[in-house]
Amino acid sequence: MASKLEFARFPAPDGVNGWWESLPPPAPALTVSSEHRFDWVVIGGGMTGLSAARRLAELAPGASIALVEADRIGRTTAGRNSGFFVDLPHDISSESYSRSVDADKADVRLQRHGIDYVRSIVRQHGIDCDWRDDGKFHAAVNKKGQAALLHFAQGLDRIGERFEWLDEAAIEKVTGTGFYRGALFTPGCSTVQPAALMRGLAATLPANVKVFEMSAVKAIGDGREAKVLTFERGKIVAKRVVLCTNAYAATFGGHPNGLLPVYTFASLTRVMNADEVSKLGGTRSWALIPADPMGTTVRRLITDRICVRNHFAFRPNLEVSQADLAKAKSLHRRSFDRRFPMLENVELECTWGGPLCLSANNGALFGQRGDGVFEAVGCNGLGLSRGSAAGKLIAEYALGQSNDLVLQLLNQPHPRSLPARPIADVAVSAAIWVKEFTAGAEL
Repeated sequence: MASKLEFARFPAPDGVNGWWESLPPPAPALTVSSEHRFDWVVIGGGMTGLSAARRLAELAPGASIALVEADRIGRTTAGRNSGFFVDLPHDISSESYSRSVDADKADVRLQRHGIDYVRSIVRQHGIDCDWRDDGKFHAAVNKKGQAALLHFAQGLDRIGERFEWLDEAAIEKVTGTGFYRGALFTPGCSTVQPAALMRGLAATLPANVKVFEMSAVKAIGDGREAKVLTFERGKIVAKRVVLCTNAYAATFGGHPNGLLPVYTFASLTRVMNADEVSKLGGTRSWALIPADPMGTTVRRLITDRICVRNHFAFRPNLEVSQADLAKAKSLHRRSFDRRFPMLENVELECTWGGPLCLSANNGALFGQRGDGVFEAVGCNGLGLSRGSAAGKLIAEYALGQSNDLVLQLLNQPHPRSLPARPIADVAVSAAIWVKEFTAGAEL
C-alpha cells in the first residue's frame, strides 16, 4: 500500500430519504474533533461497517475500536435501500437474477449467513426496525416477465430451493392491484426499515466500540507503528484499519478498480388514510420485486405507506442532480399510477437516490489491502445481506480466523477492469438505458 491513500468522494445530499425522515430526530453526532488512539478503526457506518465493528468487538473484547461515518448512520446509502435482506440468487445484471448452480448455491450460503447474524442482533436487542420474515414476491407484468419468472424458478429447482406460484387473482389478493399477471413467492427474504435498522445496530454496539459520525476520513497515512487517519478537525491513530466504504471505494485514492457507482432511486408516499387503505385492499404489508431486474420494486408498509423504486443512473462522481431526482420522481409517479389507479391522490412525499456498488463481473474486494489495512467492498446490489456477511467475515479474517465462507470471499473474482473514462461512462450509461428500455412494462 502507498504511504498515503486519499478519499476522493464523500456522501452528498441525494434527495430526501423517506426512511430517515419518518424517524424521530437522532441524538447529536459525536465527531472526530481531536486526536484519538484505537486498536482498530472501521471506516464506513453502513451494513458492512456496522457488522465488521460488532464482530471485531465480539471476538476481541479487550480491543478498542472506532467506527467512523462521513454522514449520519442510517441517512446515507445503507439507510436508503429498499430494505430487502435477499437470501436467494439476485444478480441484477442477468435477465432473471440467476447465474449458475455453483454460483447460486454460494450466494445463498453467504447471504443467509449475513441475514442470520443481523436477525439475531435485532432479536437480542429488541431493535425497532419493522423486521419481517415474510418472504418476497417476484411479479410479472407480461409474457416476457412470465418467461423470466419461469427461468428463475428453474434455477431455484436446480439448487433445491422452495417457491410457490401465484396466478393473477392470487397476487391481486396480496397487493390489491390487478396490474400483475402472476408471481413467484420465495419465503426466505426478510424486510426491514433500513434507516431504523442502521440506527439500532449502531446504538447497540458493544461497549468497546466508539462511534463517530459527520467525520469524513480525508486520508490514511503511515505513522511510525500505526496508521494515521486525518479528518477536518482531528485525527485517529490506529494499529489496523478496515475499509467498508462500498461505492465510495470506486474513487478511493483516485485509481480505477472496476467498481461502478450506479445510483438507483426510490419514493415513499405519505400515510394513506382509512378510505384509501380500503380502496386499495390487499394485505397490510408485502414486498415485491419485478420479474425483470430493471423493473419496479414495490413495498407496502405496515405504516400505510408505499415505497416504489426504479430507474438507474451511472454517476461516477457519486452525486446526483435535481434533474436526476425530478426525472426519478416522474418515473415513480407513472409506475405508481399504473399499479394503483385507485390511489391517484396519494402523493409521493419523499424521493431520494443512493449508490449501488456494482462490477461488470459480479466481483468484489475482500481481504488484506496492505500492511494493517483490510477491506470488504462491493455488494453488487445486495448491501444488506451480502454487506452484513462480508462485514462479519472480514473481521474474522483480520483477526486470523478462517472458515469456508471466508475462503469463499477470498476466492471470488476481483471487479473486472473497465475502459478509461469517458469511454466507460458512455458504455455503462448505454447498457443501463438498453436494459431499462427492454424492461418495458415492468417499469
